[in-house]
Amino acid sequence: MAAHVLAAAEQSPEKIALQILKLSGAERWSYGRLAAAVRGTGSGLLQAGLQPGDRLLMRLGNTVDFPLAYLGAIAVGVVPVPTSSQLTGAEITKMAAQVTPAAIVAAPGVALPGGMDLPVIDLAQLQSFRDLPPCDWEIGDPDRLAYLIFTSGTSGQPRAVMHAHRAIIARQMMYDGWYGLREEDRLLHAGAFNWTYTLGTGLMDPWVMGATALIPAEGITAAQLPLLLKRFDATIFAAAPGVYRQMLRAPLPALPRLRHGLSAGEKLPPEIRTAWEAASGTKICEALGMSECSTFLSASPARPAPEGASGYPQPGRQIAVLDAAGAPVPRGTAGTLAVHRSDPGLFLGYWGQPEETASKFAGEWFLTGDTVSMAEDDAVSYLGRDDDMLNAGGFRVSPLEVEEAMNAHPCISESAAIEVEIGPGSRVIALIYSGSEVPEGELAAFAATRLARYKQPRLYRHIDGLPKGANNKLARRALRQGFALTPAGDI
Repeated sequence: MAAHVLAAAEQSPEKIALQILKLSGAERWSYGRLAAAVRGTGSGLLQAGLQPGDRLLMRLGNTVDFPLAYLGAIAVGVVPVPTSSQLTGAEITKMAAQVTPAAIVAAPGVALPGGMDLPVIDLAQLQSFRDLPPCDWEIGDPDRLAYLIFTSGTSGQPRAVMHAHRAIIARQMMYDGWYGLREEDRLLHAGAFNWTYTLGTGLMDPWVMGATALIPAEGITAAQLPLLLKRFDATIFAAAPGVYRQMLRAPLPALPRLRHGLSAGEKLPPEIRTAWEAASGTKICEALGMSECSTFLSASPARPAPEGASGYPQPGRQIAVLDAAGAPVPRGTAGTLAVHRSDPGLFLGYWGQPEETASKFAGEWFLTGDTVSMAEDDAVSYLGRDDDMLNAGGFRVSPLEVEEAMNAHPCISESAAIEVEIGPGSRVIALIYSGSEVPEGELAAFAATRLARYKQPRLYRHIDGLPKGANNKLARRALRQGFALTPAGDI
Protein backbone atom coordinates (compact mmCIF):
# COMPACT_ATOMS: atom_id res chain seq x y z
CA MET A 1 0.00 0.00 0.00
CA ALA A 2 2.70 2.52 0.96
CA ALA A 3 4.66 1.80 -2.23
CA HIS A 4 1.49 2.34 -4.26
CA VAL A 5 0.73 5.66 -2.55
CA LEU A 6 4.23 7.02 -3.19
CA ALA A 7 4.86 5.62 -6.68
CA ALA A 8 4.98 9.19 -8.06
CA ALA A 9 8.30 9.65 -6.26
CA GLU A 10 9.95 7.47 -8.91
CA GLN A 11 8.59 9.44 -11.88
CA SER A 12 8.44 12.97 -10.43
CA PRO A 13 10.70 13.24 -7.37
CA GLU A 14 10.92 17.04 -7.59
CA LYS A 15 7.17 17.67 -7.86
CA ILE A 16 5.54 19.15 -4.77
CA ALA A 17 3.49 16.45 -3.04
CA LEU A 18 2.47 18.42 0.05
CA GLN A 19 2.21 22.03 1.16
CA ILE A 20 1.42 22.83 4.79
CA LEU A 21 -0.31 26.18 4.56
CA LYS A 22 0.23 29.14 6.84
CA LEU A 23 -0.85 32.75 6.44
CA SER A 24 2.80 33.70 6.02
CA GLY A 25 3.71 30.99 3.49
CA ALA A 26 3.94 27.22 3.22
CA GLU A 27 6.18 24.31 4.17
CA ARG A 28 6.85 22.24 1.03
CA TRP A 29 7.49 18.54 0.65
CA SER A 30 8.53 17.10 -2.72
CA TYR A 31 7.59 13.54 -3.64
CA GLY A 32 11.25 12.55 -3.36
CA ARG A 33 11.62 14.03 0.13
CA LEU A 34 8.30 12.54 1.23
CA ALA A 35 9.21 9.01 0.07
CA ALA A 36 12.66 9.23 1.68
CA ALA A 37 11.15 10.32 5.01
CA VAL A 38 8.55 7.53 4.92
CA ARG A 39 11.13 4.84 4.10
CA GLY A 40 13.53 6.20 6.71
CA THR A 41 10.72 6.06 9.25
CA GLY A 42 10.12 2.43 8.29
CA SER A 43 13.78 1.65 8.93
CA GLY A 44 13.62 3.37 12.30
CA LEU A 45 10.57 1.42 13.40
CA LEU A 46 12.35 -1.85 12.59
CA GLN A 47 15.45 -0.70 14.46
CA ALA A 48 13.21 0.12 17.43
CA GLY A 49 12.27 -3.56 17.59
CA LEU A 50 8.92 -3.61 15.78
CA GLN A 51 8.19 -6.52 13.48
CA PRO A 52 5.70 -7.05 10.63
CA GLY A 53 2.25 -7.66 12.10
CA ASP A 54 2.90 -5.67 15.28
CA ARG A 55 0.38 -2.96 16.09
CA LEU A 56 1.71 0.60 16.49
CA LEU A 57 -0.56 2.93 18.46
CA MET A 58 -0.39 6.45 17.04
CA ARG A 59 -0.78 9.29 19.58
CA LEU A 60 0.33 12.23 17.45
CA GLY A 61 -1.01 15.71 16.90
CA ASN A 62 -1.91 17.72 13.82
CA THR A 63 1.52 17.65 12.17
CA VAL A 64 3.17 16.00 9.17
CA ASP A 65 4.61 13.42 11.59
CA PHE A 66 1.24 11.68 11.50
CA PRO A 67 1.16 10.59 7.82
CA LEU A 68 4.91 9.89 7.85
CA ALA A 69 4.53 7.47 10.78
CA TYR A 70 1.39 5.94 9.27
CA LEU A 71 2.97 5.20 5.88
CA GLY A 72 6.34 4.33 7.42
CA ALA A 73 4.70 1.60 9.50
CA ILE A 74 2.75 0.20 6.54
CA ALA A 75 5.92 0.26 4.42
CA VAL A 76 7.53 -2.38 6.65
CA GLY A 77 4.41 -4.42 7.48
CA VAL A 78 3.78 -2.87 10.90
CA VAL A 79 0.07 -2.18 11.47
CA PRO A 80 -0.57 1.48 12.41
CA VAL A 81 -3.52 2.31 14.67
CA PRO A 82 -4.28 6.03 14.19
CA THR A 83 -6.26 7.67 17.00
CA SER A 84 -7.47 11.17 17.76
CA SER A 85 -5.16 13.25 19.93
CA GLN A 86 -8.29 14.61 21.67
CA LEU A 87 -8.98 11.30 23.43
CA THR A 88 -8.57 11.26 27.19
CA GLY A 89 -6.37 8.85 29.11
CA ALA A 90 -9.37 6.74 30.12
CA GLU A 91 -10.63 6.51 26.54
CA ILE A 92 -7.31 5.56 24.96
CA THR A 93 -6.62 3.02 27.72
CA LYS A 94 -9.76 1.08 26.76
CA MET A 95 -8.92 1.25 23.07
CA ALA A 96 -5.30 0.18 23.51
CA ALA A 97 -6.38 -2.82 25.56
CA GLN A 98 -8.37 -4.07 22.56
CA VAL A 99 -5.51 -4.06 20.05
CA THR A 100 -2.53 -4.83 22.37
CA PRO A 101 0.00 -2.60 20.60
CA ALA A 102 3.69 -3.47 20.61
CA ALA A 103 4.69 0.21 20.90
CA ILE A 104 3.37 3.78 20.87
CA VAL A 105 4.49 6.81 18.89
CA ALA A 106 3.58 9.89 20.89
CA ALA A 107 3.77 13.66 20.77
CA PRO A 108 4.21 15.72 23.95
CA GLY A 109 0.99 16.40 25.83
CA VAL A 110 -1.08 13.70 24.13
CA ALA A 111 -2.74 11.30 26.58
CA LEU A 112 -1.27 7.78 26.72
CA PRO A 113 -2.89 4.53 27.84
CA GLY A 114 -2.45 3.64 31.48
CA GLY A 115 -1.53 0.29 32.99
CA MET A 116 0.43 -0.87 29.94
CA ASP A 117 4.21 -1.20 30.03
CA LEU A 118 4.89 -0.33 26.40
CA PRO A 119 7.89 1.26 24.68
CA VAL A 120 7.12 4.85 23.66
CA ILE A 121 8.80 6.42 20.64
CA ASP A 122 8.72 10.14 21.32
CA LEU A 123 8.45 12.83 18.68
CA ALA A 124 12.15 13.66 18.59
CA GLN A 125 13.09 10.01 18.05
CA LEU A 126 10.38 9.58 15.42
CA GLN A 127 11.60 12.62 13.50
CA SER A 128 15.17 11.35 13.62
CA PHE A 129 14.10 8.23 11.72
CA ARG A 130 13.52 10.31 8.58
CA ASP A 131 17.25 10.53 7.88
CA LEU A 132 17.92 6.80 8.08
CA PRO A 133 18.65 4.69 4.98
CA PRO A 134 15.44 3.71 3.18
CA CYS A 135 13.68 0.52 4.16
CA ASP A 136 12.69 -2.08 1.60
CA TRP A 137 8.97 -2.13 0.79
CA GLU A 138 7.29 -5.07 2.51
CA ILE A 139 5.37 -6.57 -0.41
CA GLY A 140 2.83 -9.37 0.12
CA ASP A 141 -0.77 -10.51 -0.17
CA PRO A 142 -3.06 -7.51 -0.87
CA ASP A 143 -5.69 -9.12 1.40
CA ARG A 144 -3.43 -9.01 4.46
CA LEU A 145 -4.03 -6.53 7.27
CA ALA A 146 -2.61 -3.05 6.60
CA TYR A 147 -4.07 -0.78 9.30
CA LEU A 148 -6.71 -0.46 12.03
CA ILE A 149 -9.05 2.47 12.63
CA PHE A 150 -11.46 2.86 15.51
CA THR A 151 -15.17 3.46 15.11
CA SER A 152 -17.92 3.71 17.72
CA GLY A 153 -20.58 1.02 17.71
CA THR A 154 -24.03 0.49 19.15
CA SER A 155 -22.38 -1.41 22.01
CA GLY A 156 -21.06 1.91 23.32
CA GLN A 157 -17.45 0.82 23.01
CA PRO A 158 -15.11 1.77 20.15
CA ARG A 159 -14.30 -1.09 17.78
CA ALA A 160 -11.09 -1.54 15.80
CA VAL A 161 -11.87 -1.88 12.10
CA MET A 162 -9.38 -4.01 10.13
CA HIS A 163 -8.51 -2.89 6.59
CA ALA A 164 -6.43 -4.70 3.99
CA HIS A 165 -3.74 -3.28 1.71
CA ARG A 166 -6.19 -3.61 -1.19
CA ALA A 167 -8.32 -0.83 0.34
CA ILE A 168 -6.09 1.75 -1.36
CA ILE A 169 -6.92 0.24 -4.76
CA ALA A 170 -10.65 0.35 -3.99
CA ARG A 171 -10.35 4.07 -3.27
CA GLN A 172 -9.73 4.66 -6.97
CA MET A 173 -13.47 4.22 -7.48
CA MET A 174 -13.78 7.65 -5.85
CA TYR A 175 -11.48 9.45 -8.27
CA ASP A 176 -14.13 9.81 -10.97
CA GLY A 177 -17.11 8.73 -8.86
CA TRP A 178 -16.61 11.59 -6.38
CA TYR A 179 -13.48 13.71 -6.70
CA GLY A 180 -13.03 14.38 -10.41
CA LEU A 181 -9.35 14.20 -9.42
CA ARG A 182 -6.55 14.91 -11.92
CA GLU A 183 -2.76 14.76 -11.71
CA GLU A 184 -2.50 18.55 -11.99
CA ASP A 185 -4.94 19.19 -9.13
CA ARG A 186 -4.18 20.99 -5.89
CA LEU A 187 -6.58 19.53 -3.31
CA LEU A 188 -7.00 21.50 -0.08
CA HIS A 189 -8.47 19.50 2.78
CA ALA A 190 -9.66 21.54 5.76
CA GLY A 191 -9.13 18.76 8.30
CA ALA A 192 -6.23 17.95 10.56
CA PHE A 193 -3.49 15.49 9.60
CA ASN A 194 -4.67 13.06 12.29
CA TRP A 195 -8.26 12.69 11.00
CA THR A 196 -8.92 9.65 8.83
CA TYR A 197 -11.02 11.74 6.40
CA THR A 198 -7.96 13.94 5.83
CA LEU A 199 -5.62 10.97 5.72
CA GLY A 200 -7.54 9.36 2.83
CA THR A 201 -9.15 12.16 0.83
CA GLY A 202 -6.63 14.87 1.66
CA LEU A 203 -3.35 12.95 1.40
CA MET A 204 -3.34 9.34 0.18
CA ASP A 205 -5.60 9.83 -2.84
CA PRO A 206 -3.90 12.96 -4.22
CA TRP A 207 -0.52 11.26 -3.81
CA VAL A 208 -1.64 8.14 -5.67
CA MET A 209 -2.65 10.45 -8.54
CA GLY A 210 0.60 12.40 -8.38
CA ALA A 211 -1.35 15.55 -7.44
CA THR A 212 -0.52 18.10 -4.74
CA ALA A 213 -2.08 17.94 -1.26
CA LEU A 214 -2.67 21.20 0.62
CA ILE A 215 -3.22 20.98 4.40
CA PRO A 216 -3.74 24.00 6.71
CA ALA A 217 -1.18 24.27 9.49
CA GLU A 218 -2.32 23.82 13.06
CA GLY A 219 -4.10 26.93 14.30
CA ILE A 220 -5.64 27.96 10.98
CA THR A 221 -9.32 28.77 11.48
CA ALA A 222 -12.27 28.18 9.16
CA ALA A 223 -12.52 31.94 8.65
CA GLN A 224 -8.98 31.95 7.20
CA LEU A 225 -9.54 29.09 4.76
CA PRO A 226 -11.00 31.20 1.91
CA LEU A 227 -7.81 33.26 1.83
CA LEU A 228 -5.70 30.09 1.66
CA LEU A 229 -7.89 28.64 -1.10
CA LYS A 230 -7.25 31.75 -3.17
CA ARG A 231 -3.60 32.31 -2.29
CA PHE A 232 -2.50 28.73 -2.95
CA ASP A 233 -4.60 28.17 -6.10
CA ALA A 234 -6.62 25.24 -4.75
CA THR A 235 -8.60 23.49 -7.48
CA ILE A 236 -10.61 21.15 -5.19
CA PHE A 237 -11.68 21.81 -1.60
CA ALA A 238 -12.68 19.06 0.88
CA ALA A 239 -14.30 19.61 4.28
CA ALA A 240 -17.06 18.51 6.62
CA PRO A 241 -20.37 20.43 6.34
CA GLY A 242 -19.69 22.36 9.54
CA VAL A 243 -16.58 23.94 7.99
CA TYR A 244 -18.54 25.14 4.98
CA ARG A 245 -21.09 26.63 7.39
CA GLN A 246 -18.42 28.58 9.27
CA MET A 247 -16.78 29.82 6.08
CA LEU A 248 -20.09 31.21 4.83
CA ARG A 249 -20.40 33.58 7.80
CA ALA A 250 -18.34 36.13 5.85
CA PRO A 251 -18.26 36.96 2.12
CA LEU A 252 -16.02 34.68 0.09
CA PRO A 253 -13.28 36.13 -2.12
CA ALA A 254 -13.22 35.27 -5.81
CA LEU A 255 -11.86 31.73 -6.25
CA PRO A 256 -11.10 31.48 -9.97
CA ARG A 257 -9.06 28.26 -9.73
CA LEU A 258 -11.54 26.32 -7.60
CA ARG A 259 -13.55 23.80 -9.68
CA HIS A 260 -15.71 22.24 -6.94
CA GLY A 261 -15.93 21.22 -3.29
CA LEU A 262 -16.21 17.82 -1.59
CA SER A 263 -18.24 17.07 1.53
CA ALA A 264 -18.31 14.00 3.78
CA GLY A 265 -18.38 13.07 7.45
CA GLU A 266 -22.07 13.87 7.96
CA LYS A 267 -25.15 14.70 5.90
CA LEU A 268 -24.75 17.97 3.97
CA PRO A 269 -27.71 20.25 4.78
CA PRO A 270 -29.34 21.58 1.58
CA GLU A 271 -29.20 25.18 2.81
CA ILE A 272 -25.39 24.98 3.10
CA ARG A 273 -25.10 23.53 -0.40
CA THR A 274 -27.27 26.31 -1.83
CA ALA A 275 -25.45 29.08 0.03
CA TRP A 276 -22.01 27.80 -0.97
CA GLU A 277 -22.95 27.51 -4.63
CA ALA A 278 -24.32 31.06 -4.61
CA ALA A 279 -21.27 32.49 -2.82
CA SER A 280 -18.51 30.58 -4.64
CA GLY A 281 -20.01 29.74 -8.00
CA THR A 282 -18.95 26.11 -7.55
CA LYS A 283 -20.78 22.89 -6.72
CA ILE A 284 -20.33 20.66 -3.67
CA CYS A 285 -20.10 16.93 -4.35
CA GLU A 286 -21.35 14.99 -1.33
CA ALA A 287 -20.34 11.44 -0.37
CA LEU A 288 -21.70 8.86 2.05
CA GLY A 289 -19.45 6.29 3.66
CA MET A 290 -18.32 4.73 6.91
CA SER A 291 -15.19 3.47 8.60
CA GLU A 292 -15.87 -0.06 7.36
CA CYS A 293 -15.91 0.91 3.66
CA SER A 294 -14.86 4.55 3.32
CA THR A 295 -17.15 6.33 0.82
CA PHE A 296 -19.08 4.31 -1.74
CA LEU A 297 -22.00 6.62 -2.65
CA SER A 298 -21.37 10.10 -4.01
CA ALA A 299 -22.17 12.86 -6.40
CA SER A 300 -19.41 13.90 -8.79
CA PRO A 301 -18.68 16.79 -11.15
CA ALA A 302 -19.64 14.53 -14.06
CA ARG A 303 -22.84 13.30 -12.37
CA PRO A 304 -24.34 15.75 -9.87
CA ALA A 305 -26.92 14.46 -7.43
CA PRO A 306 -30.59 15.33 -7.98
CA GLU A 307 -32.18 17.64 -5.43
CA GLY A 308 -32.66 15.82 -2.13
CA ALA A 309 -30.30 12.97 -3.01
CA SER A 310 -26.73 12.41 -1.80
CA GLY A 311 -25.45 10.75 -4.95
CA TYR A 312 -25.06 7.51 -6.87
CA PRO A 313 -23.17 4.25 -6.24
CA GLN A 314 -19.60 4.82 -7.34
CA PRO A 315 -18.58 2.92 -10.51
CA GLY A 316 -17.60 -0.62 -9.51
CA ARG A 317 -19.63 -0.64 -6.28
CA GLN A 318 -22.43 -3.14 -5.76
CA ILE A 319 -25.04 -1.95 -3.28
CA ALA A 320 -28.62 -2.78 -2.32
CA VAL A 321 -31.46 -1.37 -0.22
CA LEU A 322 -32.85 -4.17 1.96
CA ASP A 323 -35.82 -4.75 4.26
CA ALA A 324 -35.65 -6.30 7.72
CA ALA A 325 -35.63 -9.80 6.18
CA GLY A 326 -32.65 -8.99 3.97
CA ALA A 327 -34.67 -8.77 0.74
CA PRO A 328 -34.40 -5.84 -1.72
CA VAL A 329 -37.15 -3.23 -1.34
CA PRO A 330 -38.95 -1.61 -4.30
CA ARG A 331 -37.41 1.56 -5.73
CA GLY A 332 -38.43 4.63 -3.78
CA THR A 333 -39.02 2.60 -0.59
CA ALA A 334 -37.00 3.15 2.57
CA GLY A 335 -34.66 0.37 3.64
CA THR A 336 -31.22 -0.38 5.00
CA LEU A 337 -28.28 0.45 2.77
CA ALA A 338 -26.03 -2.57 2.17
CA VAL A 339 -22.69 -3.13 0.42
CA HIS A 340 -21.80 -6.45 -1.21
CA ARG A 341 -19.25 -8.62 0.54
CA SER A 342 -17.06 -8.66 -2.59
CA ASP A 343 -16.34 -4.91 -2.47
CA PRO A 344 -12.52 -4.58 -2.38
CA GLY A 345 -12.79 -1.62 0.00
CA LEU A 346 -14.86 -3.47 2.58
CA PHE A 347 -13.20 -4.11 5.93
CA LEU A 348 -11.76 -7.46 7.00
CA GLY A 349 -13.73 -7.42 10.25
CA TYR A 350 -13.55 -6.00 13.76
CA TRP A 351 -10.34 -6.85 15.58
CA GLY A 352 -10.95 -9.66 18.06
CA GLN A 353 -14.74 -9.55 17.56
CA PRO A 354 -15.77 -12.25 15.05
CA GLU A 355 -19.34 -12.44 16.38
CA GLU A 356 -19.81 -8.67 16.09
CA THR A 357 -18.41 -8.85 12.55
CA ALA A 358 -20.81 -11.63 11.57
CA SER A 359 -23.78 -9.71 12.98
CA LYS A 360 -23.22 -6.95 10.42
CA PHE A 361 -23.84 -9.25 7.46
CA ALA A 362 -27.05 -10.58 5.96
CA GLY A 363 -25.90 -13.28 3.57
CA GLU A 364 -23.62 -11.62 1.03
CA TRP A 365 -24.47 -8.10 2.16
CA PHE A 366 -22.83 -5.85 4.75
CA LEU A 367 -25.50 -3.80 6.53
CA THR A 368 -24.39 -0.19 6.98
CA GLY A 369 -27.11 0.84 9.44
CA ASP A 370 -28.09 3.79 7.22
CA THR A 371 -31.70 4.16 6.11
CA VAL A 372 -32.00 5.30 2.49
CA SER A 373 -34.22 5.10 -0.56
CA MET A 374 -33.07 4.55 -4.14
CA ALA A 375 -34.76 6.14 -7.14
CA GLU A 376 -35.23 4.52 -10.54
CA ASP A 377 -32.09 6.24 -11.83
CA ASP A 378 -30.05 4.82 -8.88
CA ALA A 379 -29.87 8.14 -7.02
CA VAL A 380 -29.74 7.47 -3.28
CA SER A 381 -31.38 9.70 -0.67
CA TYR A 382 -30.14 9.46 2.92
CA LEU A 383 -32.97 9.29 5.47
CA GLY A 384 -31.03 8.81 8.72
CA ARG A 385 -29.55 6.13 10.94
CA ASP A 386 -31.48 3.04 11.86
CA ASP A 387 -29.72 3.09 15.21
CA ASP A 388 -29.08 5.92 17.61
CA MET A 389 -25.55 6.90 16.64
CA LEU A 390 -24.66 10.57 17.01
CA ASN A 391 -22.73 12.62 14.48
CA ALA A 392 -20.65 15.40 15.99
CA GLY A 393 -18.90 17.52 13.38
CA GLY A 394 -18.24 14.53 11.15
CA PHE A 395 -17.28 12.10 13.93
CA ARG A 396 -19.62 9.22 14.68
CA VAL A 397 -20.16 8.97 18.44
CA SER A 398 -21.96 6.30 20.41
CA PRO A 399 -24.54 7.72 22.84
CA LEU A 400 -23.79 4.85 25.21
CA GLU A 401 -20.16 5.93 25.48
CA VAL A 402 -21.18 9.49 26.37
CA GLU A 403 -23.75 8.25 28.87
CA GLU A 404 -21.31 5.87 30.53
CA ALA A 405 -18.87 8.73 31.11
CA MET A 406 -21.48 11.19 32.36
CA ASN A 407 -23.30 8.70 34.60
CA ALA A 408 -20.15 8.59 36.72
CA HIS A 409 -21.06 12.05 38.05
CA PRO A 410 -22.34 11.58 41.60
CA CYS A 411 -25.46 13.73 40.99
CA ILE A 412 -26.58 11.95 37.81
CA SER A 413 -28.72 8.86 38.27
CA GLU A 414 -29.41 8.26 34.56
CA SER A 415 -28.75 10.07 31.30
CA ALA A 416 -29.41 9.98 27.57
CA ALA A 417 -27.23 11.52 24.87
CA ILE A 418 -29.15 12.69 21.82
CA GLU A 419 -28.43 14.78 18.74
CA VAL A 420 -30.50 17.96 18.44
CA GLU A 421 -30.82 20.76 15.92
CA ILE A 422 -30.10 24.19 17.43
CA GLY A 423 -30.39 26.12 14.18
CA PRO A 424 -30.74 25.53 10.44
CA GLY A 425 -28.19 22.85 9.57
CA SER A 426 -26.50 23.03 12.99
CA ARG A 427 -26.67 19.97 15.23
CA VAL A 428 -25.01 19.25 18.57
CA ILE A 429 -24.96 16.54 21.26
CA ALA A 430 -27.29 17.18 24.19
CA LEU A 431 -27.34 15.28 27.48
CA ILE A 432 -30.72 14.76 29.15
CA TYR A 433 -30.28 13.54 32.72
CA SER A 434 -32.16 12.75 35.91
CA GLY A 435 -31.01 12.96 39.52
CA SER A 436 -29.97 16.19 41.20
CA GLU A 437 -29.72 19.27 39.00
CA VAL A 438 -26.12 20.38 38.42
CA PRO A 439 -24.81 23.71 37.04
CA GLU A 440 -24.07 23.35 33.34
CA GLY A 441 -20.51 24.59 33.77
CA GLU A 442 -19.77 21.86 36.31
CA LEU A 443 -21.08 19.17 33.94
CA ALA A 444 -19.06 20.59 31.06
CA ALA A 445 -15.91 20.49 33.16
CA PHE A 446 -16.69 16.93 34.24
CA ALA A 447 -17.18 15.85 30.61
CA ALA A 448 -13.87 17.44 29.62
CA THR A 449 -11.98 15.06 31.93
CA ARG A 450 -13.60 11.93 30.48
CA LEU A 451 -14.48 12.57 26.84
CA ALA A 452 -12.72 13.92 23.77
CA ARG A 453 -13.89 17.38 22.82
CA TYR A 454 -15.99 16.19 19.90
CA LYS A 455 -17.83 13.72 22.17
CA GLN A 456 -18.68 16.23 24.89
CA PRO A 457 -22.31 17.40 25.12
CA ARG A 458 -22.90 21.03 24.25
CA LEU A 459 -26.30 21.23 25.97
CA TYR A 460 -27.49 19.81 29.31
CA ARG A 461 -31.11 19.43 30.41
CA HIS A 462 -32.36 18.08 33.75
CA ILE A 463 -35.67 16.20 33.96
CA ASP A 464 -37.34 14.18 36.71
CA GLY A 465 -37.18 10.86 34.87
CA LEU A 466 -36.19 9.59 31.42
CA PRO A 467 -39.02 8.23 29.24
CA LYS A 468 -39.07 4.44 28.81
CA GLY A 469 -40.88 2.07 26.48
CA ALA A 470 -42.93 -1.00 27.37
CA ASN A 471 -39.76 -3.10 27.65
CA ASN A 472 -38.12 -0.46 29.90
CA LYS A 473 -35.84 0.58 27.04
CA LEU A 474 -34.89 4.23 26.87
CA ALA A 475 -37.21 6.09 24.45
CA ARG A 476 -34.62 8.19 22.64
CA ARG A 477 -37.02 9.16 19.89
CA ALA A 478 -39.41 10.65 22.43
CA LEU A 479 -36.55 12.68 23.90
CA ARG A 480 -35.53 13.99 20.49
CA GLN A 481 -39.13 14.88 19.61
CA GLY A 482 -39.65 16.55 22.98
CA PHE A 483 -36.54 18.64 22.54
CA ALA A 484 -37.60 19.70 19.04
CA LEU A 485 -41.04 20.74 20.32
CA THR A 486 -39.57 22.87 23.09
CA PRO A 487 -36.72 25.04 21.72
CA ALA A 488 -36.11 26.44 25.18
CA GLY A 489 -35.19 22.96 26.29
CA ASP A 490 -38.03 22.45 28.80
CA ILE A 491 -38.76 18.78 28.19
